[in-house]
Amino acid sequence: MAVPKRKTSVSKKKMRRSHHRLISSNVVEDKKSGEYRISHHIDLKSGFYNGKKILDI
Repeated sequence: MAVPKRKTSVSKKKMRRSHHRLISSNVVEDKKSGEYRISHHIDLKSGFYNGKKILDI
């Protein structure tokens, strides 16, 4: 049975858990409509992405 030889230090424990944080989504204001949307995603109300019409709504 594998048993740790020494206690894990607080520093090592926090370094291991440094990636366990919650990451906020990148919200930007749309240039044309002025509404907020997630960057690098299609604006579902207008159907535009990167200045081009993608969806017909």
